[in-house]
Amino acid sequence: MYEPIRTKSVHTMAVAPGIPHRSRDEELAIRLAGQLTALLTVTDELHALTDCATERAALASAADRIAAEVTRLSGHRPLRAEPTGTGDRRRIPTLRQRARTLTGNALAVATSRDDAATIALAEELLATHAPSGQDLATA
Repeated sequence: MYEPIRTKSVHTMAVAPGIPHRSRDEELAIRLAGQLTALLTVTDELHALTDCATERAALASAADRIAAEVTRLSGHRPLRAEPTGTGDRRRIPTLRQRARTLTGNALAVATSRDDAATIALAEELLATHAPSGQDLATA
């Protein structure tokens, strides 16, 4: 009644020789390093815009720890751009929201990768990037 299928399915992955394939863990490590690098950029921006000395110290420490984690995951130090902070403090609530989003994304990837060090760092960064009373007043 039906003729048997004689060709490979289009849904079967072809393994071509010479083409490198990464494992799931390697792909997650690359994704996690990318999320953390983006978070590092936002953290550096916040550091440039913040006036409070204790907050600047906390952001500098967080940035150093993020850079160390990216180095561990990717094998090389991340490139750090010069912050574009022009003194416009109205950007701080938006940057904090972006940092929380990136931290949540990194936490999700770290959880699926079962990376305890990055999970702990992401949980601490969620507290670091929580909106302050000043941010809520200007929002």
